[in-house]
Amino acid sequence: MSEGEKLIPINIEDEMKSSYIDYSMSVIVSRALPDVRDGLKPVHRRVLFGMHELGVTATKPYKKSARIVGEVLGKFHPHGDSSVYDAMVRMAQDWSLRYLLVDGQGNFGSVDGDSPAAMRYTEARMKKIAEEIIADLEKETVDFQPNFDDTLEEPKVMPTKVPVLLINGASGIAVGMATNMAPHNLNEVIDGTLAYIDNNDIEIDELMQHIKAPDFPTGGVIYGYEGVREAFKTGRGRIVMRAKAAFETVDGRDCIIVTEIPYQVNKADMIKKTAELVNDHKIEGISNIRDESDRKGMRIVYILKRDAIPNIVLNTLYKYTQLQSSFSVNNIALVNGRPEMLNLKDLILHFVNHRFEVVTRRTQYELRKAQERAHILEGLIIASDNIDEVIAIIRGSKNADEARERLIERFSLSEIQARAIVEMRLRQLTGLEQDKLRAEYDDIMKLIEYLESLLASKELLMGVIKDELAEIRDKYGDARRSQIEYAGGEMNIEDLIPDEQVVITISHAGYIKRTPLSEYKTQNRGGVGQKSAGTRDQDFLEHMYVATNHQYMLFFTQKGKCFWMRVYEIPEGSKQAKGRAIQNIINIENDDKVKAFICTQDLKDEEYINNHYVIMVTKQGQVKKTPLEQYSRPRLNGINAITIKEDDELFEAKLTDGNSKVLVAARSGKLVRFDEAKTRPMGRTASGVRGITLAHDKDEVIGMVAVSDMNSEILVVSENGYGKRSSLDEYRETNRGGKGVKTMNITEKTGLLVSLNSVTDNDDLMIINKSGLTIRIRVSDLRVMGRATQGVRLINIKGNDSIAAVAKVMKDEEEEVDTTNLVAPEDAEILPPVEDEIEEDEIIEEDDTDVEQENSEE
Repeated sequence: MSEGEKLIPINIEDEMKSSYIDYSMSVIVSRALPDVRDGLKPVHRRVLFGMHELGVTATKPYKKSARIVGEVLGKFHPHGDSSVYDAMVRMAQDWSLRYLLVDGQGNFGSVDGDSPAAMRYTEARMKKIAEEIIADLEKETVDFQPNFDDTLEEPKVMPTKVPVLLINGASGIAVGMATNMAPHNLNEVIDGTLAYIDNNDIEIDELMQHIKAPDFPTGGVIYGYEGVREAFKTGRGRIVMRAKAAFETVDGRDCIIVTEIPYQVNKADMIKKTAELVNDHKIEGISNIRDESDRKGMRIVYILKRDAIPNIVLNTLYKYTQLQSSFSVNNIALVNGRPEMLNLKDLILHFVNHRFEVVTRRTQYELRKAQERAHILEGLIIASDNIDEVIAIIRGSKNADEARERLIERFSLSEIQARAIVEMRLRQLTGLEQDKLRAEYDDIMKLIEYLESLLASKELLMGVIKDELAEIRDKYGDARRSQIEYAGGEMNIEDLIPDEQVVITISHAGYIKRTPLSEYKTQNRGGVGQKSAGTRDQDFLEHMYVATNHQYMLFFTQKGKCFWMRVYEIPEGSKQAKGRAIQNIINIENDDKVKAFICTQDLKDEEYINNHYVIMVTKQGQVKKTPLEQYSRPRLNGINAITIKEDDELFEAKLTDGNSKVLVAARSGKLVRFDEAKTRPMGRTASGVRGITLAHDKDEVIGMVAVSDMNSEILVVSENGYGKRSSLDEYRETNRGGKGVKTMNITEKTGLLVSLNSVTDNDDLMIINKSGLTIRIRVSDLRVMGRATQGVRLINIKGNDSIAAVAKVMKDEEEEVDTTNLVAPEDAEILPPVEDEIEEDEIIEEDDTDVEQENSEE
């Protein structure tokens, strides 16, 4: 140990504790957290002050960034040069700051995460709005402190006219705490601040009428408002942000076009990760991704596969990629040097208090300067009134000090006044200059009076603050960039899919598609129809159903299996589209075929599924009733719905409430009606009981309806285009299993029966031919007639064509009749109803002798 030195033992725990606290406080106060008053961290404040000292204002030429960084580094900021340059670069990036403070020239990076050029290459100067942050700095409005080596002074805070913390936000990680504050729109912030000045007791809910939500520099959509409300009221909240996306057709392909992305998302990384998810088959439906962004703006193009549903793909992108991200608000800022959590009103309050202090100190400074000038002017006016004597005193003095003393003695002047008179220039002796002195003195006295009144009245001072804020708003305010979607919330695919009516068509070969119902127009009875769908060789459209997008669908196949699906998951296609093979949508066997589907509401609603039933009928006339609850838990490979006997297949399935009248019709023109209650509920794997006895071996079931509204009427259609509606009362109720009664007079002209539907005057009828032609007619155009009549021609059948399917739709009362496709060939006449002699009803009551086969569930 050297002479004179001594060791002082210190407990290492105490030293570590003390040193770490010192380090923590230094990081918290001097690096990571912004001051609530000017919204700036020390590095940003020093960059702006350094530029101010260099004179690099908005109207001056750019200076090299290295020059600015050197100024800041050498005088004020004793840290690495990269910390200064990185902070300055961020203040010049329009995707980082909502309102730029630095005007950069050169490569300052990109939203793709590209690094800026080195500071020796780039140039910078202040933005105009940054000058408003520094304005009045020289008027003693804020306190200064020594720099790191005590050779210079720097401001502790800026006398900003702009609420920087609210409009640009801040983010920083300190020790034991962090801050993450969102940017807002300048117009909204100043409107809210003015409202607070007018009413200091204003509630946060009232402030939110002015400051609606954060406004991010990259735009996008704020999805859901609950997080915004929580952040404004507590200072903490999670704001969900989404990209701004639209659908376009490019070169015949559906595309998702993204023009704005969430704040702080790296575009290039996002596209790369999305491509990886597509390649790994975690996101389906995208064939290619292109980044078409240029200097005009952002444009990311997601090209979809032909059978993809744009809404579902977009929702998948929101779920798995950064097209949706969140901003966790954590409003921590320094208040009197201490970190505090602040809500929206607190932020405005501290800014207004700071402005009040700045304007007060500026007014005091201006008043002092005005009083000093007035004092000098009083002496100059005295001198000008006694100019000859003043000149004589000065000429008779040996030096300036003697002249000052003699003037003070003669005219009772102060030292300052005497010095001003001695230093007065000869040109001020002219009459014009003397008039100017008096005019200036009068103006100064008025200014002094105004400044004194300002300092005496808080209301007048607040009026000045309001005027300056309104001026800032008018000069720098702009439109909001981020849209607000108030109804947004948790991720839900249905949110972006309209619950509109659609037409589901299934072809004989098993191709399926959904088409908006609005694509189909109403025609008059007897028209030839519109071209509906392209069909493949030897294929024709066999089934048509009407549903809404949000409904659940149960698919029933001819082998007796049931599959579960949502309507919007079916690929959308135009009327002319061929559709997509159903085997590609559900895991159906190659030799199986979908014969029916049921649209239900929420299958998670226990009351709903326990009070509804599925009634099925096979081609050979077997019927079965099963509770809907049995079908509410689907499997990927389907579940057994009914056990099908040999040489039979499932034909139809209907949803009922347990109180329906069931009607089953056969191809031969016979129909049986029985009460649903006569068929007891069975398990999923039962084969059912006999519903109708067929007339002969080639006869088969062509339709089943379950009617709960006794005012409904029965409409039957034959394969040659004849149709008829009859009252439900025409068909008397019998036991199930009988041969039934005649429902249409089947002749060679009418052809065999192909369709059975229950209808009212409020329905429209859609008929589709095997050739693909469709026609939509009003049921109200058809008069009610006897059940054993031939009916009237509904659609003009050409050549060997015949009707493939018939479906009813709700009438759209605002839809006008489209007559553009109506053609009236010679054979298109509408036949009058032909009343045939009614045969005596053949009703065969049979005992319920069918064996109910209950098989164990798989």
